[in-house]
Parts: sequence; structure tokens; C-alpha cells
Amino acid sequence: MLLKENMAMRTLFDFSPLHRSSIGFDRVFDLLESAARTQQTDNYPPFDSIKLGDDSYRITMAVAGFTQDELTISAQGNLLLVSGEHKVEPEGEFLHRGIASRAFNRRFELAEHIYVTGARLANGLLSIDLKREVPEAMKPRRISINGDEGIASTVKQIHTEAA
Repeated sequence: MLLKENMAMRTLFDFSPLHRSSIGFDRVFDLLESAARTQQTDNYPPFDSIKLGDDSYRITMAVAGFTQDELTISAQGNLLLVSGEHKVEPEGEFLHRGIASRAFNRRFELAEHIYVTGARLANGLLSIDLKREVPEAMKPRRISINGDEGIASTVKQIHTEAA
């Protein structure tokens, strides 16, 4: 029984060994701890995340019954927010309501340098295309190495008397 209580209370990972050998990954560790703390129970609307290539991705969401005017996509920093809300209730009295039509907010944490390139709504599916665009300054580059003469030529001699 004690073991079960300890296991249930432990929701955070210990990243201290990784902090000793890595610099600048604080955001990644925070994301992992946040994901461990919050368990997403609502899976509405359902979605697929697809890797199309080395630097391109697509999120496809099932948003049957929503029109283009009832959906909103916004990106701020590394957060993509997709929301939907019906503006007009259908006419008549429902005898059975099997098509989900409730409002939703779906959040996606994006990695660095991932941007939305487009979105389209067709056949009840909302597709959002994403692309990783690494700035030129962040791409790997080769650093040339100068020989000894390169260093010696930049050093100025101040005093030339022999000791």
C-alpha cells in the first residue's frame, strides 16, 4: 500500500543529472515536467499529427459540423491554439445528438523555429501545415583554422631589448 501511494504522488521526473551536462535545455525540461503533471483527458476534437518530411509536419483535426468562420487558428511564440465555437444553433428539436458540437480549445506546443505555413478545411477535416525554418545564422557552418602564422602576425612586439 505504501508503494502505491509513493508511486501515485511521484509525477515529476528528476532531471538533475541532465542539468550537469547540458546548457540551455531548461525549456525542454519544463515542458516534460508540465506534461507529466497535466494529463489530458479531453480528446475533443480528435487529431492526427503527421511528419511529412525532415522539416515539414501536418496536424489534421476532425471538426465535422464546424464552418470556416467558426474556427480560429492563432500562433504566438511556440504555442499554436486552435479553437472552434458554433455561432448558430441548428433548427428543430434533437431526437438524438451524436455529432459533437461543443466549443473547443486545442493547444500545441511547437518546437523552436516551427511556423504555420497554411491551413485548409475540407470534408470536415482541418489541416494545418507546419514547417521548420532554421535561420541561416543558426545553421551549422564550418570554421576555418589559421596556422601559427595567423596568430603571430596579430601580436605586436612592444620592447625588443635583450635581457
